[in-house]
Amino acid sequence: METDLIWMTLLVFVPSVFALGLLLFPRKWEDAMCWWSLLGTAVTLGISIAIFINYKSGVVDRQGPNNTRADRVAMSLDARTAAMDEAAQEGSSAQFKQNDWVARYPWIARFNIDYFLGIDGISLPLVLLTTLLSFLAMLASFHIKRYDKGDRFVRGYCMLFLLLETGMLGTFVALDFFLFYIFWEVMLLPMYFLIGIWGGPRREYAAIKFFLYTLLGSVFILIALLAFYFSNMRDFVSDKVVAARANRLVETEGDRLPGQQPQEKLAAAKEVVRVNTFDLIVLARAGRAALQYLGNDRNVDAVTVAPAVEEAKAKVAALKEANAAADDISRAEKELAALKAGLNSRLESEWFFTPAFQLTMFLFLLIGFAIKVPVFPFHTWLPDAHVEAPTPISMILAGVLLKLGGYGIIRIAYPICPWAAEYLAAWVAAFGVFNIVYGAFAAMAQTDFKKLVAYSSVSHMGYVILGIAVWNSAANSDAWSWGMNGAMYQMIGHGITSAGMFFLVGVIYDRAHHRNLDNFRGLFEPMPLYGGVSAIIFFAAMGLPGMCGFIGEVMVVFSAWKFAPGGHQWIGITFAILAALTVVLTAAYILWTLQRVFMGTNPAYKNYPDITVWELCCAIPLVILAVVLGVFPPLVLNWMEPSVTHLVDTLVSFRM
Repeated sequence: METDLIWMTLLVFVPSVFALGLLLFPRKWEDAMCWWSLLGTAVTLGISIAIFINYKSGVVDRQGPNNTRADRVAMSLDARTAAMDEAAQEGSSAQFKQNDWVARYPWIARFNIDYFLGIDGISLPLVLLTTLLSFLAMLASFHIKRYDKGDRFVRGYCMLFLLLETGMLGTFVALDFFLFYIFWEVMLLPMYFLIGIWGGPRREYAAIKFFLYTLLGSVFILIALLAFYFSNMRDFVSDKVVAARANRLVETEGDRLPGQQPQEKLAAAKEVVRVNTFDLIVLARAGRAALQYLGNDRNVDAVTVAPAVEEAKAKVAALKEANAAADDISRAEKELAALKAGLNSRLESEWFFTPAFQLTMFLFLLIGFAIKVPVFPFHTWLPDAHVEAPTPISMILAGVLLKLGGYGIIRIAYPICPWAAEYLAAWVAAFGVFNIVYGAFAAMAQTDFKKLVAYSSVSHMGYVILGIAVWNSAANSDAWSWGMNGAMYQMIGHGITSAGMFFLVGVIYDRAHHRNLDNFRGLFEPMPLYGGVSAIIFFAAMGLPGMCGFIGEVMVVFSAWKFAPGGHQWIGITFAILAALTVVLTAAYILWTLQRVFMGTNPAYKNYPDITVWELCCAIPLVILAVVLGVFPPLVLNWMEPSVTHLVDTLVSFRM
């Protein structure tokens, strides 16, 4: 078995193993359960760091420092998966030795479902963010208790928390859509119970609302999953896969196939064989084919991602270059023409390659993932869930779960339905801008500290949607690359700052037992260290230059300025101006919040203890990252950018 498969499996399932280990603890050993769970998250964090070091040295650095297009192709998931599959089909032992960080193992062969895992510069930053925040949130969970209850029920809390971490990590590393969907659903129940049992006074309402909204999104994703699976992907897998399926068809239904000889039956089977798959790499390849086909007036010659056709083209070109015999060239050209005719026939007959299918499935995926982001008008579950969730769960909810929506759009919606993504780019970007502005105004109107932070998340995640949506032409692809990379960086930056803000709100809630902003004031006097830490985290969330929140936002604004749907650049300039001006609104509600909480004097709070060493252990790593990633963004961009830019490369260069 491949070593990278073992490492990625450990990454995903170590938390679940530690969750099962909690069953062995006596009921009264609650502190020991917390330490055991913290150890589980620490081990998982260590595994993720080890994977990062190995991935960077073995995949990114191996391609050299130039980051050319050829380098980006070589380190892409598509190229690494193709090399892995080629080695597997040839029985090469090399597949068991190299750490290419993609691994496949047959799972449910009848339905072509694989245990297919992989990481790249899109998933790995979010994996590291997840493991770090899970560790810090577990650190903040040592004093967890049920609202107005005497019992803590620590075993149940820790088991659900660790299962939630497994679901989040599995979603980020799964490259089989069915497997992705399983992990996506695994997250739902633990979060429902963590809010519904350990939440605030309206916990049941918030938990049910979260469950129903997320389940609605899951239904849309499931419909798209089934629609993709029942599409014929035979032209976008290797010829060896098609041959293997044809041999299986001859074995099972040989009597129904025309021809007398085995070769005749095999040829007939190849003509009718279908390849149904959940492989996200293959589905993305088909998505690019749909973009090339529909974007070039249904010209089959524009499709460059069908392996069999490309091999035939290369063969013809090689024969001509070698001045081969005319008969050999003619035979190769006939084979190429036959392959093109078959490809054209399937492109014309498959619903996958129609505008209606692309638009419908893109909207289904967009709605499913937008609910998790969340995007207006699917955002209303978020403030309720945050207000009622315990502090550690709010950290995970804002720091990781919202990013799953953005990740799903980047990993699945755009690669598989790119034609619809380009067609609807202006509308998706408009929703992103509306999120930015609406979230900022809504945050300014809040008096509940947690609701203010929740609505600020709606605003900040709007930059993610805007950065993803600002599709540009091949001539201006650098601008869209800024937006995509800015969206990814914004997810990392927001994960750090939002988790920090919710933790700091929880610190003061433990002392004051309320979150009403109008009833604080004067906390800086008794809690100066807490006030200093809060200022750094809140300034980072505000997007102050030199902080992590600034980098992603400014990259997205630059990209939006160059956005010109239908040649109308005024649309992109308008979006960029609105997104930039909202920074002023963000500064207004952040500074007003700091003023209401920390400035002035308030005798009622003069005896409050300052932030403790234990609480600092949770906050200081986030403070350090907020500053370091703001001062030195190449620390992340240098190894994240090749994968993100490669995605842009594959989508913009489709017109002949």
